[in-house]
Amino acid sequence: MIGEHVIVGYTDDSGGRDALVLGAAITGVTGGELTVATIYPPGSPGQAVEAQANLAHAAALLEGVPAEFMAFESRGAGRGLSVLASRIRADLVVAGSADGGPRDRIHLGSTSDHLLHLSPEAVMLAPAGYQPPERPSRLTLAYVHRPQCDTAVERVAQAALRLDVPLRLITFDLRTEDQGRLRDDLALAVRLAWEGTGIEAEAEVSEGHDVVSAVAATEWLPGELLVCAASEDAQPHRVFIGELAMKLLRASPCPVAVLPRGFS
Repeated sequence: MIGEHVIVGYTDDSGGRDALVLGAAITGVTGGELTVATIYPPGSPGQAVEAQANLAHAAALLEGVPAEFMAFESRGAGRGLSVLASRIRADLVVAGSADGGPRDRIHLGSTSDHLLHLSPEAVMLAPAGYQPPERPSRLTLAYVHRPQCDTAVERVAQAALRLDVPLRLITFDLRTEDQGRLRDDLALAVRLAWEGTGIEAEAEVSEGHDVVSAVAATEWLPGELLVCAASEDAQPHRVFIGELAMKLLRASPCPVAVLPRGFS
């Protein structure tokens, strides 16, 4: 299950603070390790000092929550987080939204965009202004009938079982598919979750003319986490988010985790 070792990409802004509280909330539930990292460019002694100051600020915000703090030199924040996550064997990279987006939604910047297309570890993004509850309320997997999602069903079901929360499998019907076939595919996914873990997953088809309207028509609980599988175009053991999942991520009112291909 993801969350055994979480690395948070911290910047001294609202997005960095959102990522910090989300990362701390995850390890508070899983009992995993928490690493807080600030990335700074090479050949910049002043920014290296600033990175250390940012980490000191992060430590103060955590108010005694156990964590390791690391300043790491890299030419890009997304690349630096990916490399560092591999080095310290983190299994989840958490980042916040970039400035300029709407509150309660995820707004991508260069760091999160890099992570969503090249990270070797699962990536979770926090909506702007996100305040996590004490415990997650439900895991929702965005499901389409393809191998990556079938694998994700088993993994997310195991996580729901460990966290003792309900599992929902949801398909977004943009009125371009046969809804009967979509429901048949969901029924098979529900059976897959049951056979692997004994969990009785909820199954839901949410309709809309586009992703935004389909997401708006869906009920989202406080403390919900949305999970997406990597695209079939992803390299093995890498995150790569497809066009539909990207639209879903931007419309989601809750944190979104994207699993790498071959996630185990």
